[in-house]
Order: sequence, then structure tokens, then C-alpha cells
Amino acid sequence: MLLAFIAVIAAWFGRALHAHDLERTEVTLSFAPDGSFVLDMANDPDWLLLRLEPFAVDSGISGRPSETFNRPLTVDERDVILGRFAPVLIDRVVLWVDGREVRPVSAEFIRPRPQTPADDLSPLGTYRLRGSMPADVRTLRWFYGIVIDPYPLTIRRADGRELKETILGKAWSETLDLAGQFNQPSRVRIVRRYLVLGFQHAFTTGIDHVLFALGLLLLSLSLRPIALQVTGFVVAQSIALVLTMYGVIALPERAVWPIVVVSIGYVVVENLVTRRLTPWRLMLILVFGLFHGAQIAGTLRALGALPARLLSATLSFNAGVVGGELSALAAAFFLVAAATRRSTAALGRSSARG
Repeated sequence: MLLAFIAVIAAWFGRALHAHDLERTEVTLSFAPDGSFVLDMANDPDWLLLRLEPFAVDSGISGRPSETFNRPLTVDERDVILGRFAPVLIDRVVLWVDGREVRPVSAEFIRPRPQTPADDLSPLGTYRLRGSMPADVRTLRWFYGIVIDPYPLTIRRADGRELKETILGKAWSETLDLAGQFNQPSRVRIVRRYLVLGFQHAFTTGIDHVLFALGLLLLSLSLRPIALQVTGFVVAQSIALVLTMYGVIALPERAVWPIVVVSIGYVVVENLVTRRLTPWRLMLILVFGLFHGAQIAGTLRALGALPARLLSATLSFNAGVVGGELSALAAAFFLVAAATRRSTAALGRSSARG
């Protein structure tokens, strides 16, 4: 009995020591001029399976099938499982940038190449994580939470410089210099780019904002009601966009799109039953403007990583959207006014003949 117990303990320690020897960690962090990065973390694939499976199971990701418990996994079976574990790696590393964490947005497993007779050790498997850095990034500290042995960390900057450091296992790196490596567009370029994007949005995916603005026009062709409604809508929309982009307000995402649709239907129906601008209508236009602004903020965020000059980008995008709305309103106003004048003139001629 004692011998059996000793054998179990020896096997357990042997497995742990074997896994410890198999880490063979290599980490490379490469940056592109646009601020995007690729983080490659190479390790022995069998060691990765042993280390990551508990974290994966805790996260609700299935580990190795029960029918494989009594036999070794094939290479293909192991690599399929490691592919499922890829999202776990995002929570096992820390990129601490200028006092805050920058999280990778995607992770994939790259299978080891086939082993050849010339290989003393099995080829490494690689987890590849991708993300983006702020354009004005200055410093980075790195942490890889599942390793024990020392390993090399290589930083390949976008400007061609290369930084190397040996990390002492489960420890933080020194503070690494990332400053000045990315292309930072001028304020003029940012304004020009986001102005065009905003104008394009107004006539493509943002056509609902234009339709709402056109609905305001149909109440009356008198300039005062049009000016009051459009000014209220544009101001509310702009305020909501800026405050949403800066995280000051956060309207419920699931409610934004339905309320935008309801807003269009509301102005159409009200135009059919009245031609008078009421305080109640103005109040609703302000509320609807807030939801239109929140929807525009969602579109702006979906364009990808914003430049360091967030305010310039936000205001320019909003100006482009508003420009599209006002252009559509002006065109519709002159078309309707011209049609009204022709109709009035035709009625006048008919009355004169009569």
C-alpha cells in the first residue's frame, strides 16, 4: 500500500516536472504603422493543453472528450481542443499601456508544423492575439500569467526598432518604450476624413436620420416651424453623440433602433392629423434627437479604432451627418416649394379661364 502511494506521488511530480520542462515559451509582439498589433505566444502544445484546460472548463469551454481519458490524444485531436481554448488566452495576458489595460480583440491557435527527424524537440504551437494600440501610446508593461520558466520577449516596433527582454517566468516586464512609432494623422486629415464619412453615412446606413428630418419638413413649409424643429433635432442629436462617445450617457442599445423607427412613424402620422407646431411635438423631437445621436455614436464606434483626437473625429463625423440631413432638407424644400408654385399658378390660370 505504501509503495503504491509513493508511486502515485512520484508519477504526479514527474508529470508536473515534465510539464514544467516543456514550457519553452517564446513571445513576440509586433506593431503596424496604423497601431494594430499581432501578439504571438509560442509554447509546447502538450504543455498548453495541460495548463489551459482547467481555465477553459471554468469558462464553459469543453475540454478533452471523456472517451480519450484512457489513451493519448492524437495530434489532430489535441490541436482541435487547443483551437477551442484560444479565447482563454485573452484573460491570461496583460498589456498594461500608459496606466490602463489594452485587451486583444481576437485570438486563434496556429498548429505546430509537422515534426521532422532533425527536430530534437517537438515544434511549438502558437496562440496569435490581435488588437490595436492608441496612436499616442508611450509605455507598455507585459504579463503572461501561466508560465513559470524565464522566456524571451521580443517587441517589434512599427518604426523598425526591436526591443528584447528576458522575463523571469510569472513576472511583469520592465517598462517598455512604445512612443513615437505610429503614424499620427494631422487634425486637418482627421476632420476631412470623418466629415466625408459622416456625409456618406447620412445617405447610406444613416438614411433613417434623413427620413426623420424630411418628416419634420412636411408639417409646414413656413420657415419658422421648420427652423425650430430642425434646430431642436440637430442640437439634441449632436449633444447625445458627443456625450455617448465620451461615456457620459449610455442609452439602452436595444431601445435605440426601435425608438428611431418609431420617431419616423410618429412625425409621418402627426403630419396627417395636424399642421400646427405644438410644444408637445417640439419636446418629442428633442427626445427623439437623443436616440438618433446615440445611434450615430454606435456607427462611429463601429468604424474601428478612433484616432487620439477623439473630439475632432466626433464633431467632424456629426457635421458630415448634419450636412447630409440639411442638404436633403434643402433639396426637398425647394422641390416642394417649386411644385406648390406651379400648382398655384395652374389653378390661377384655370380660374381666369373660368
